[in-house]
Amino acid sequence: MQNPKLDLEGALIARDRVGIQDFVLLDAFTSENAFLENLKKRFSEDLIYTYIGTLLVSVNPYKNLDIYNQKQMDFYMGVNFFELPPHMSVVSLTTCTAHYALADNAYHTMLTEYNNHFILISGESGAGKTEASKKILQYYAVSCPSSAILDTVRDRMLMSNPVLEAFGNAKTLKNDNSSRFGKYMDIQFDTEGEAVGGHILSYLLEKSRVVHQNHGERNFHVFYQLIEGGEEDLVRQLGLEKSCQHYKYLAQGECSQVGSINDKNDWKTMRNALSVIDFDKSDIEHLFGIIASVLHLGNVHFEADSQGHASLLGHAELRWVSKLLSVNVQVLHEALTFRKFEAKSDEVLSPFTVDNAIYARDALAKAIYGRTFNWLVNRINQSLENQDSSRKTVIGLLDIYGFEVFHVNSFEQFCINYCNEKLQQLFIQLTLKAEQEEYEAEGIGWEPVQFFNNKIICDLVEERHRGIIAVLDEECLRPGDATDLTFLEKLEEKMGHHPHFVTHMLADKSTRRTLERGDFRLLHYAGEVTYCVVGFIDKNNDLLYRNIKEVMHNSKNFIVRECFPSTETESRRRPETVATQFKNSLQKLAEILMAKEPWYVRCLKSNENKRPGHFDDTLVRHQVKYLGLMEHLRVRRAGFAYRRRYEVFLKRYKPLCPATWPHWRGVPAEGVAKLVEHLGYKPDEYKMGRTKIFIRHPRTLFATEDAYELCKHQLAAKIQAKYKGYRTRGEFRRQKEAATKIENCWRGAQARKERERRAWAVKVIKKFIKGYMTRGEAKTTDNSEYLAFVRQNYLNRLKQNLPKTVLDKTTWQTPPPVLTETSEILRKLHYRLLVRKYVRGITPQRKAQLTQKVITSAIFKGKKDSYPASIPIPFEETRISEEDINIRALQLIRQERIKYSVPVVKYDRKGFKPRPRQLIFTASAIHLVEDVKIKQRVAYSALKGVTCSNLGDCIMIFHITCEDPKQKGDLIMECDHLFEALTKLCVIANKQDAIKVQQGSIKFEMNGGKEGFVDFGVGPQPMCYKEKNGHLMVVSTRVRGR
Repeated sequence: MQNPKLDLEGALIARDRVGIQDFVLLDAFTSENAFLENLKKRFSEDLIYTYIGTLLVSVNPYKNLDIYNQKQMDFYMGVNFFELPPHMSVVSLTTCTAHYALADNAYHTMLTEYNNHFILISGESGAGKTEASKKILQYYAVSCPSSAILDTVRDRMLMSNPVLEAFGNAKTLKNDNSSRFGKYMDIQFDTEGEAVGGHILSYLLEKSRVVHQNHGERNFHVFYQLIEGGEEDLVRQLGLEKSCQHYKYLAQGECSQVGSINDKNDWKTMRNALSVIDFDKSDIEHLFGIIASVLHLGNVHFEADSQGHASLLGHAELRWVSKLLSVNVQVLHEALTFRKFEAKSDEVLSPFTVDNAIYARDALAKAIYGRTFNWLVNRINQSLENQDSSRKTVIGLLDIYGFEVFHVNSFEQFCINYCNEKLQQLFIQLTLKAEQEEYEAEGIGWEPVQFFNNKIICDLVEERHRGIIAVLDEECLRPGDATDLTFLEKLEEKMGHHPHFVTHMLADKSTRRTLERGDFRLLHYAGEVTYCVVGFIDKNNDLLYRNIKEVMHNSKNFIVRECFPSTETESRRRPETVATQFKNSLQKLAEILMAKEPWYVRCLKSNENKRPGHFDDTLVRHQVKYLGLMEHLRVRRAGFAYRRRYEVFLKRYKPLCPATWPHWRGVPAEGVAKLVEHLGYKPDEYKMGRTKIFIRHPRTLFATEDAYELCKHQLAAKIQAKYKGYRTRGEFRRQKEAATKIENCWRGAQARKERERRAWAVKVIKKFIKGYMTRGEAKTTDNSEYLAFVRQNYLNRLKQNLPKTVLDKTTWQTPPPVLTETSEILRKLHYRLLVRKYVRGITPQRKAQLTQKVITSAIFKGKKDSYPASIPIPFEETRISEEDINIRALQLIRQERIKYSVPVVKYDRKGFKPRPRQLIFTASAIHLVEDVKIKQRVAYSALKGVTCSNLGDCIMIFHITCEDPKQKGDLIMECDHLFEALTKLCVIANKQDAIKVQQGSIKFEMNGGKEGFVDFGVGPQPMCYKEKNGHLMVVSTRVRGR
C-alpha cells in the first residue's frame, strides 16, 4: 500500500485524473467554468475537499466515505498544512478529511505562536456546516492531552452539540437537521495545549418557527423528542399526549415523522448530554416544564364575545400553562386578553380583539422559547467555564448561516445576508492582511490588489441614521400608523439614488417587471436578492406587552424568572429592536474575529435532493457565487500562486539539476537559485524571499513537476539497471564456483556409496537365500540370521496389531512355526495385562454401579424388551435432591434416612387418573409424596412383591398387604427410570425375589377385596388409558433388536 502521507506536490502528477487539490494552482483561475470543472472532477472521485490556499472547500457527498476515524486523525496530528492533501492518496483515490488537517494546523500554530485563532464554517442549509463543526470539535477532543479533569471539560464540549441541536435545530425543506441559529464557540487552551474551558455565543435564533412552520417543515427537534421519546411518567406530569398532531405548534408542517430522524434515540442522547453538562434534576424538570408549556400555549384558543372582545375558549390548556410556568392562572388569563396602560397613577385595562390575543399568545411563546434558549446557552457556558484566571489561548468555531436566496425573502433572510456581507468584508480584509504580512516577512514587494469592496453595501444596511436598519427602527419607534409599506416609502425617499438599491417605483421598465410593489432589491457582493417587506415591522419590533413580562417575572419557576428579569418591567425605555440587537452582536463578533488568526471552511451542497454522488452544476455554481469563492481565489492569486520553503523545494526537485544532485552541500537558497537557473525560470515568473521561493504561475510549477516526474522514472530506471546488473553478475560468479565444487564432491561421494552398497547387497542376498533353504533345520550359522529376521518381523507385526480389549479374541497374529509356543505365552501374558488394567481402572463407584447392573441383569435379562437399551445408561445415586422435596414432607421422613428418590406418575386404582408424585425409599419404608403430604407409606415388610410387564413400557405395580386399614391397595406407577428404581429397591429392601416380570395382564388388588387389571400391548405411540372393560390399557412401542 502506498504511504498515505503524500505532500502537496505528490498530488500534482494525478491532476489530469483527479483535478487540482488547491485552486490557487488552477491556471484559468478567473474562469468560473474551470473552477466548477475542477470541483466536479474531484467530486466524481469521492475527493470532496479542495483548498484555496488555507481556505477549505467541502462538497457534501450525501454518503458515508468512512474517513472520520482514529486512523485519519493520527495521520493529520502534527503534520504541516500542505504535507497532507485534502485526500489520503491520489493513486488509490481514497478520500480523507481535510477538516483534520485544517484543525490540526490551527491548533499547532496556536501553540507555536501563542496567539488566538478562529475557524469560520459557512454555507447553505444542508451543506454540512453542523457536521463539519462537530468533526473539528471531536478532533480536538481526541488529539489534545488527556486527564480526568480535562476529559470532563471535553465531554461537556462534545455533549453541548446534541443539546444545542435539540433546542436550536429543525427540519426544513432543504435539510433535516438545519441549524436555525448562528453559533460561535471559543475553545480555551492552556500553555500545554490542553482544552481547559469553552464559551458559546448564539446569534438570531429563528423564534418565529416556534409558532409557524411551512408545509414540509418541523418545529425545533426538542418538541418531537419530548413527545416521542419522553418517559410515560414525565409526559403525564407535563400534561402531554403521545401524539404530535394534538398540538397546533407541531401539526402545521404535517411531517412530524421523518425517516432520517429517530426522535426516541435523540431524546436519550440529549438527556444523557444534559447530565454530562451537569444539569441537576431540578434544572431538567423546570426546563422540560417550559418546553411543555409552549405546546400547551399553542393550544390556547380564543373567540369573540358579543362586543368583539377576545375570550378564552376552554381553560384546561391555560391551567397547564400556569402550572408548568408556576404563575397565577387568573393573572395569566388577564394578560392574554387585556393590555395594561398606565395613565399617570392609574392603570387601565384595554380588552384584546381575537387577533390581538393570538398575537400576544404567539409573542409569549416565542419569548419563552427564545429566552430559555439563551438561558440554556448561558448554563452550558457556566459548565464550560475555566476557573484558572491565567492567560489562555483560544480557537473559535463559527458555524454561521450562509447566504440565503429563496423564492420569497423576508426579514430573516435580510438579517442573514447582512451577516454574510459583514463576514465577507472581514474575510477579504483578513485574507489581504495575511497575504501582505507574508510578503513583507519574505521581503517581497506588495502589489495592491483590485477587488470589490462591499463596504458600500454594509453601509447601506447599517449606517447610522441613514442605513436600512436605521430607517426600519425609525418606523418601528415613531408614533402613528407605521406599516411595512410606509417603511418601503421611507427607504425609497432616503436610498433612491443608491446604486445597490432598487424598488418597483425606482426601477426602469425592464427591471420593474421582476419586482412587486412591496419589494426592494439589494445588489449584494454575491448577487441580487429581492426582499418582501411584509412582516418587517412586526418581526423587528418582536413586541411583548409589559404586563405579560410582569406575569413571567413573578413566576416561581427559577428559569422563567431569570429569563424575565425585573429590570425589564421596571425600565420605561423601549427595548432595542431585533435588527439593532443583531447589528450590535455582529459588530462585537467582528471585533472578536479581527483579534484572531482566521481559517475558513466553505461548505457546498452537491444537489438539492440529497442524492449520493450527484453533482448539480447549476446549484454548485450558485453557491460558489454566493460564498464569494471566486473573489477569494482572485485575491489569493493576485500575487504568487505557489510558495515553498527553500529546503522543501530543493529536497523535491534537486534531481532536475546536475549541480544539486544527488547532494547539495551549501545554503538551501543558493541551491534553489542554481536549480531555477538550470530550469530556465524567467525573472518575472518567480521571486526569492528570505526563506521561501515564490512562483507566480501554476503552469511554471506544473512544468517543473512534469519534468520531475519524468526525471524520477529515468533516475529510477538507471539506478535499478545498475544495481540489478551488479547484483546479477556477483550472484552468477558465486553460483558458478559453488556449483563446480559441489558437483565434484557429490560425484565422488555417490560413486563410493554405490560401490559399498552393492558389495553389502551381495552378501545379504547370499545369506538370505541360504537361510531360506535351511529354514526347517536346526539353528545353524547359515540360517540363524534368517530365523532372527523372521522372529523380528513377526514381533513387529504383533506389536502394531495387539488386541485392545479383553473381548477381542480374533486379531492375534498367526505365528510362524518356530514361534508357535512363544506366541501362545505372549498371548496369555497380554490378556492377563489387559484384565489387570481393566480391574485397576474400576472405581468404587463404578464397582457399585456394576454390582447393581448385575442385579438388574439377573432380574430382567431376556425377560423385558426395554432392558437391552438400559444397559449403557448409568444409575444415579438419586433422581430428586433434598432441596426439591417439600420441607414439610422432608421433616416427616428425614429421621428414616432417605436412600433414593425418583419422580413417578401414580395411576388411581379406579379411574386410572395420572397424578405426578415423588417416590422415596428410606431405610425402612416406601413413601409416596405429593408436595407437603405423604400420600402413602408402605413398610418393606408389607410389600408382597412388584410386577412389571415384559414389554417396553415403564409401568410397575407394587403389591401391598392390605391387613393395615390405612393401606388402600396395590400401587400402579409409571417411572421413566424403572430399572434403576427397582434395582435400588432390591438393594435397600433386599427384595430381589419379590420382583417379577409377567406376560399378559397383571392383576392388582384394592381395599375391600376388589380386583383390577392392567393390560399391555404394542402400538405406534406409547399411551395409557382406561378401556371399556374397566382395565388400564398400557400401550408401548415395539423395541427393535430384541
